[in-house]
Amino acid sequence: CFSLKISWLTYCFSGLACSEVFTRIVPEMQMLSQGEIVVNEANFVRKCISAESCQDDLWGKLVCTNFKVSFITHNSLPRQRFQCTHRLLGEHDIPLACVEQVVTVNDVKGKQKILGSNQKLKFNPTELILYCKDFRIIRFRFDEAGPESAKKVCLAIAHYSHPADPQLLFGFEYVGKRYHGSTGERMNGIDPGGGMQTTLFDCSSDWDREIKRTGASEWRVCTINQGYFISPSLPEFFVVPVSLADQDLKQYACFFYSQRIPLWCWNHSSGSALVRMSNISDPQQQRKVEQRISSAITKSHPLRSDVFKSDLDKNLPNIQDIQAALLKLRQICVIDPFEESEEKWLSSLESSRWMEYVRTFLRHAVEVVYMLESRNVPVILLEKEDRDLSCVISCLVQLMCDPHCRSLHGFQGLIQKEWVMAGHRFLDRCNHLKKNDKEESPVFLLFLDCVWQLWNQYPAAFEFTEVYLTVLGDSMWVPIFSTFLFNCPRQRAENSRFGVCKMFECFLKSLMFTKAWDWSQQFSLKDQTLFNNPLYVGKIATCVQNGTVKTFTHRRSKKNYSSTLRGLPSALRNGSLGPNDTLARRNSLVLRLRSDLSQVREQQETPSERFIRDFFSRPVDLQGLLLPQLLPSHLSVWKLYFLRWVPEAQIPQGGPITAFHKLSVLTDEIDMLQNQLRQYKGAGGTPNNLHAEHSKMYFKATSTPHQPPAPPEYLSSSFPFSPVGNLCRPGILGSPLSKFLNGAKIWLSTETLANETI
Repeated sequence: CFSLKISWLTYCFSGLACSEVFTRIVPEMQMLSQGEIVVNEANFVRKCISAESCQDDLWGKLVCTNFKVSFITHNSLPRQRFQCTHRLLGEHDIPLACVEQVVTVNDVKGKQKILGSNQKLKFNPTELILYCKDFRIIRFRFDEAGPESAKKVCLAIAHYSHPADPQLLFGFEYVGKRYHGSTGERMNGIDPGGGMQTTLFDCSSDWDREIKRTGASEWRVCTINQGYFISPSLPEFFVVPVSLADQDLKQYACFFYSQRIPLWCWNHSSGSALVRMSNISDPQQQRKVEQRISSAITKSHPLRSDVFKSDLDKNLPNIQDIQAALLKLRQICVIDPFEESEEKWLSSLESSRWMEYVRTFLRHAVEVVYMLESRNVPVILLEKEDRDLSCVISCLVQLMCDPHCRSLHGFQGLIQKEWVMAGHRFLDRCNHLKKNDKEESPVFLLFLDCVWQLWNQYPAAFEFTEVYLTVLGDSMWVPIFSTFLFNCPRQRAENSRFGVCKMFECFLKSLMFTKAWDWSQQFSLKDQTLFNNPLYVGKIATCVQNGTVKTFTHRRSKKNYSSTLRGLPSALRNGSLGPNDTLARRNSLVLRLRSDLSQVREQQETPSERFIRDFFSRPVDLQGLLLPQLLPSHLSVWKLYFLRWVPEAQIPQGGPITAFHKLSVLTDEIDMLQNQLRQYKGAGGTPNNLHAEHSKMYFKATSTPHQPPAPPEYLSSSFPFSPVGNLCRPGILGSPLSKFLNGAKIWLSTETLANETI
């Protein structure tokens, strides 16, 4: 009855914004999204904030909808003065797709049960524990709630968090109500501010532009997979060598796993191509087909260099290893109480192998960069099905080599190209349907952690912030975006048509699934400014010289971009490095920048190690090649993602957010002064009264430049995700673990340091 009333009210007030309707009609209810209905609810529920007593806990109503688990309370935690507000989720909401496990407990009988879909519950629960995929653990108590209503809401949460079919995911209800048959709406990753559009690579023109941008003149757009005629998991458009005819590609397709023809990823400025390829399933045809493909790629190279093949299955952990590492990491970061595991926390972190895998992927990407940049040879990334590990490596290589990929829209286009359109199994790897745990693996999260490591070492090289990467990781669990909802482009297309037939039989148009890049679906324009990096050094930098605003453009020339290619011996140009050949070294800063490498003996260095040493001996060009430092002591725990819900890990009024605040204010003040200078010079600019409204920074400067801004209130190192309030777990202030969490150096054992390699 309640859900019917809500639907009727939504219809009656369709002229108002949805948030306005529910603010006026049902003020205590978080707004319902389009297509969302209430399934079940229980009153007089206690949300546990305190571990030992209930004096700080919250009382309210626990509601299960077809989209989320929502807790509605009047005595909410104190709201932060600066708090990012999600448009689809309230402060106490959890998307059903984010729920990893539903556990019910009966204190009296001493029983507990993990609930799944369509299961029965023989006892009345006194407690509900939700284990979430974003590392949250949330507890509800039913001491004062009716036993039947408590049981029903627990069963509803378990049932709706385990959908049996993709069409039962909330994305279909949301898209059907909001986007079907709409006209003139903002769609498909268009920037809500009317700026650049994220390239989706779902049409041939997008690939044509990418070919021209990278200078891949010997490559062409192939259309033989239109209608997914050749391969069900490949996009309809992709790029192949000019020398390969369509008829040959059709003939070779049957020899590859899942008919996945080799895919072009990117071209280096020297002409070397990065290609990804699945294994050949027919052993009898393997040699012949590999030679034909390699020959075509060689012909696309200006120097006709031989192809280097990188077997990812042999050199990298598999998806089961990655999943096991994340489960162990979650255990030590969230589930195990810090006070009980403090002495062995660092060793437990090491034993999870998550950081080891992050380092392994970064190291392998650097080796591929070495082949492209120094050896000047094309590279083929080999993986059995070319849908997991190759996504990570191809993206990391492009991030290290191509500054365009480090811009916001460039990075989003990179994910579209190498993950979404290339057929990464988001539906299976995220386990949205909870059908096959063996297929679940956080490959995309591992990639984001690798990106964060690179970002952490070169923050000024990236247009986006750590907050953006964290929000992007969370977007996988908001099941309304086709970006993270399906296994391949064909499945997206088929489910769109099926959805129309199932829900809108009177219409002939397809459903228009929204993309994750339309951030206005989740955040306001103001909150989206948290994505903008105040340190970013882009292609165009401005400064004031002698009272004049000047613009300096960073130009990427082949000479500067591939400095290691100058004066290369003939043996190196042919794809091999002679025993007496060394790479040039200039502006020697290696002792200051890489003291860790000073003890490495020259005669023991491999060519790739010399390439890395040579890179760190030169000043870093933020618009050129970037390589990560790869020793274990250089990698950090991504605290904002893995430890943001742990109160002991938070630094009140400190941490990186303090630096972010001050840099934002300074950047905004510079922008304001430049606008004033342009007005003074008659060059136009943003009027002063509109500056704050159009500022790119979340924290803005005061109206008077000489007046210092007041420090923000209620900020912690976990901003903008951490809740405010006492979560009542024993403190660890002053302990070795707290020093580590606050950024202090924790030295590894002498034995570990002795075994470190590049």
